[in-house]
Amino acid sequence: MEIDGEVNASRFKRICVFCGSSHGKKISYQEAAIELGKVLVSRRIDLVYGGGSVGLMGLVSQAVHDGGRHVIGVIPKTLMPRELTGETVGEVKAVADMHQRKAEMARHSDAFIALPGGYGTLEELLEVITWAQLGIHDKPVGLLNVDGYYNSLLSFIDKAVEEGFISPSARHIIVSAPTAKELVKKLEEYVPRHERVASQLNWEIDQLGGYIRPEKDLKSSA
Repeated sequence: MEIDGEVNASRFKRICVFCGSSHGKKISYQEAAIELGKVLVSRRIDLVYGGGSVGLMGLVSQAVHDGGRHVIGVIPKTLMPRELTGETVGEVKAVADMHQRKAEMARHSDAFIALPGGYGTLEELLEVITWAQLGIHDKPVGLLNVDGYYNSLLSFIDKAVEEGFISPSARHIIVSAPTAKELVKKLEEYVPRHERVASQLNWEIDQLGGYIRPEKDLKSSA
């Protein structure tokens, strides 16, 4: 939203961005990553991401950092030689493994956005969607559908709804848009509609391995 040429601060303090450690073949993917970074800066939103300095990860993090916003990168120690090249930006949190990486990224974020990416991006995306369906969190989840990159995934999900494997209300968990500006606006307006599978679950992270457990289990182990 703009008032007298000024952009209002977002209701989100930090957004987690999932994306590839490659640039992809189309220049539009790279442009979208940079534009997303600029949109986050314009809305005064900090970035949480996978910590790499290569591929789309490097582009979005550099754009946010250059715009003066805080960047938190979370990366497993074993991936640091592969995904960190040259000078890093912002705050880098080294963690033990992929489970802890996802848990840390989610814990620090108010919403999630997936840029184009591969297996890792899809795995991270589908996990936070599943967590939303279970009632572990109610944070918005968005797909930045650059040049229709995620059309096939959205068609698959619609097919799962049609065949009775995903409820129509749970389909609403996924928000998508072709541009960063439009997507952030939709995430701002997002209101959960789905019935939570296990509403007793609390957004708590098990410190041993980064797994999420019911609140009652956490209390019993304290």
